[in-house]
Amino acid sequence: MESERINRSPTNLAAKKRSLLTYEGKWGLLLVSPYLIQFIVFVIGPLIASLYFSFSKYDMLNPPQWIGLENYEKLFNEPLFYKSLWNTLYFAILFVPTQAFFALLLAVALNQKIKALKLYRMAHFIPVISSWTVVMYVVDAIFNPRFGFANSFLIKLGLEPQRWLNDEQLVIPLLVLVAVWKGIGYMMVIYLAGLQNVPNELYEAADMDGAGTIKKFSSITLPLISPTTFLVIVLSTITTFQAFEQIYVMTGGATDITAAGGPNNASLVLMLYLYREGFSFLHMGYASAIAWILFTILFILTLLQLWGQKKWVHYQ
Repeated sequence: MESERINRSPTNLAAKKRSLLTYEGKWGLLLVSPYLIQFIVFVIGPLIASLYFSFSKYDMLNPPQWIGLENYEKLFNEPLFYKSLWNTLYFAILFVPTQAFFALLLAVALNQKIKALKLYRMAHFIPVISSWTVVMYVVDAIFNPRFGFANSFLIKLGLEPQRWLNDEQLVIPLLVLVAVWKGIGYMMVIYLAGLQNVPNELYEAADMDGAGTIKKFSSITLPLISPTTFLVIVLSTITTFQAFEQIYVMTGGATDITAAGGPNNASLVLMLYLYREGFSFLHMGYASAIAWILFTILFILTLLQLWGQKKWVHYQ
């Protein structure tokens, strides 16, 4: 009895627990080691390397040479950097609220009990899984200045045809329109998940109080899906600052890199500017500096969004 009491003492049990956790921890590390190795080699390693390159002169053909802050000094004195930064911010200002608004409207519409509901949801999600190359052909069929449907429609109305993607004033709004159309299905699914988590009892109580549809939407739906809206805004912001493939393909970069971001750099965003400097002109050190500035901007914006959510996001 005495020996059993000693074996079951808190000290022995704690030691046994530590031994068991150590044993399980070793197996856990072994099982996750493929991902850890991949994360260290392909994420942490390139991050550290790019940080070093941002303080170096490096063209991928010769060893990097340490030059200190010269890349950052050149960056902050380069007018093209500020133009690409403004284009990125302009794209985000148009894209983020537009996509969130229409994704919410679409989710509310498809959250009703209607016939062929799954078919409608699938139809709106098809653009999400389509490549930008396929989307480019669709856009070209509509907005081609010479034979596109849009200009044909304007001519029938007696209006002047537009240059669309070749117009400095229209190129970013048009790119935003296409980006919203392509990505709205993904955000719609996120909103649908949020809407379906709203308790029906609240709507029933509101009906008993005589609340109308608009009142229920503004007083029940919007506050309870505010965490979902916050997630959509954060994801959309990150997407805009990482926009590359769409602008590269639709502004002619696939055939001529000097055309990408046109016309006259009116659609040149930070990611495209980074790609051009790093992989077209082989200014990899300068491109790494752009990457870290982009990371810093995104980090600050995310912190501001996390700070601001306290004022309007309501968690149940």
